[in-house]
Amino acid sequence: MKRRNLLAATAALSGLPATLLAQAAFPARSIRYIVPVAAGGGSDMVGRTVTERWGKALNQNFVVDNQAGGGGIIACQVTARAPADGYTLMQGYVATHGTSPATRKVPYDPIRDFTPVGMIGATPNVLVVTSGLPINSLKELGDYLRRNPGRLSYGSAGAGSLTHLSMELYKQQVNSFMVHIPYRGIAPAFTDLIAGQTQAMFPGLAAAMPHIRSGRVRPLAVTGRSRHPLLRDVPTMDEVGFKGFDAEQWYGVVGPANLPSAVVATLNQSLEQVLKLPDLREKLSVEALEPRPMSPEAFAQYMRADIARWTRLAQDRNINLDAS
Repeated sequence: MKRRNLLAATAALSGLPATLLAQAAFPARSIRYIVPVAAGGGSDMVGRTVTERWGKALNQNFVVDNQAGGGGIIACQVTARAPADGYTLMQGYVATHGTSPATRKVPYDPIRDFTPVGMIGATPNVLVVTSGLPINSLKELGDYLRRNPGRLSYGSAGAGSLTHLSMELYKQQVNSFMVHIPYRGIAPAFTDLIAGQTQAMFPGLAAAMPHIRSGRVRPLAVTGRSRHPLLRDVPTMDEVGFKGFDAEQWYGVVGPANLPSAVVATLNQSLEQVLKLPDLREKLSVEALEPRPMSPEAFAQYMRADIARWTRLAQDRNINLDAS
């Protein structure tokens, strides 16, 4: 009450609305940062790494709140229902604001129910084949598929995941068939790929790198607009003639709908400062994640385009997880 009275009195003297003065003081307390996965994984590490430094930049603590369940649905609902004051934020990513809304009905609108704050970064997916397969390029893979229709199968981290949809996009462009074997996570999918039970996969680069380094799988191409520093000799999908493969595993920050513009500006500008820190880039490199600062407007457009991309593919390939 004392702070509210002080703001009102100050506003009366300055001629400014008290709400604007309150926004100017943002943040005045800790910020809740919802991560839509369980603690301990790569996404959780990204959130904790970023908020540790972001809190210092804003001179306030971030409290990481892991809200796992429903493929991000629980976290999205909690965030969308929170007060639009900037004190509840969420780490949105390609599943919550890309592939899931494209392949199933979700109880939230990924655009209207959220305010985009900014992008954190992105990491490519990489098309790999088991080392036992005599294939060393995408051209050779396409030729093999045409000569051996139905002989190859591919694994994914689950139906509707980016690993699933990326391979379906590839299959669509080469007009060939591979059997899809969905797993509960990327680890068991790699176990069967290495054992030769499946022959190909389109995992995220961070998950793939240990197996690429060991020689147990062979990389053919990466998604994204440029080659990745970890695989400088591996071309992008676009380089070898496959268009529309700039899609990546991305992470960003969103809040409830209708966040005040002054609050969004403070959050975005401070996040951009954090993403330029050399030690942050080094930490995120563990997940093969490249920081990618973005304005709220650019991030909003990025999310819309990603949802549209995967929605078109899901419709073309008849991928509807509500019907399965």
